[in-house]
Amino acid sequence: MITTWRYLILVLVSILGIHFILTVSHEAYGNATSISRLLGAEKSRKIQDVIPDQYHWPDNTTFVPNRRANASIVMLARNGDLSGVVKSVKQMEDRFNKRFHYPYTFLNEEPFTDEFKERVTELTDATVEFGLIPPHHWHQPDWVDEQKASAAREDMEKNNVIYGGSLPYRNMCRFNSGFFFRHELLAKYKYYWRVEPDVTFFCDLDFDPFLFMQDNEKVYGFTITLPEYGETIETLWQTVRDFMEQNPDLIASNNGMGFLSDDNGLTYNRCHFWSNFEIADLDFWRGEAYMKFFEHLDSAGGFYYERWGDAPVHSIGAALLVPKEKLHFFREVGYRHEPFQHCPMDDLHRRGKCWCDEKQDNFDYHWYSCMPKYDRIFE
Repeated sequence: MITTWRYLILVLVSILGIHFILTVSHEAYGNATSISRLLGAEKSRKIQDVIPDQYHWPDNTTFVPNRRANASIVMLARNGDLSGVVKSVKQMEDRFNKRFHYPYTFLNEEPFTDEFKERVTELTDATVEFGLIPPHHWHQPDWVDEQKASAAREDMEKNNVIYGGSLPYRNMCRFNSGFFFRHELLAKYKYYWRVEPDVTFFCDLDFDPFLFMQDNEKVYGFTITLPEYGETIETLWQTVRDFMEQNPDLIASNNGMGFLSDDNGLTYNRCHFWSNFEIADLDFWRGEAYMKFFEHLDSAGGFYYERWGDAPVHSIGAALLVPKEKLHFFREVGYRHEPFQHCPMDDLHRRGKCWCDEKQDNFDYHWYSCMPKYDRIFE
């Protein structure tokens, strides 16, 4: 009996020791497993992120709602992405848009083929428009020092930085950061839902996220948040700090700095909203504050001299330039973009709305997730 108790005590001490080591060595693990943090997260969920009942439609409702926002589903895609585009659009229709009939806007740096247009339009009864991106919105600008930029690409490729050697990827990041919302096809819209090829939507949506954004004056909505690769943004935060010092009047007083920085803005913790999914206000991107922010970043050349992504740029812009209450975590949207996914952890499963595994494959409080840092700004 004594031997058994000694064994149990030894196991317990070992577990606590491992937990302590992980808590000290991995801040995100400590945040995610903190009892107070988890309780605070649940409280913030109830206050900040739950869609009110009045936005939900009863099951088996077949008619199209009579109130809609001025919005479009937006996809940046190439002709070669067709199979992934078909997958994403079919799921978007099945899970959401067959009821709400929001229009689609497809953008490409090259003209879409007839096959692409036919396959996509067959999937939906909604309006579909196909747009060509102006060359000066897509290609590397002439003022960029190509010798310096190519050296950076070569160095990143040598060091196995993801997309480190790709110029087209940099063009895409810069376009999404500062130009997509200026496209003529989007000029008539107020809100957009960004969708990418080959993503998965796990849950049937019985509410209109656009109307929720509109009625509650939300600016930016997301499903997944994680740290950016440090090698791709080495000078980004210093450039952001320079902007804040030069434009203090543009920084929101009740902003989300606590999500971006663990030391009140001295350094960047690399947390960002994963922008392959975002539902946001186009007027915010087109407004004075964000346009000045983007132009400041663009003039530094970091999209090409490093590999600044649109995810940290959008995230920093949204977190600093609007009050934190205008950010929204869409907890009801089950979503996967390889290799991470968000799976709602509530009664959607019991009501047969979702088919993902909430216990096994939910990234929200994985040790690498930034959700604990998002939670803390609402505590």
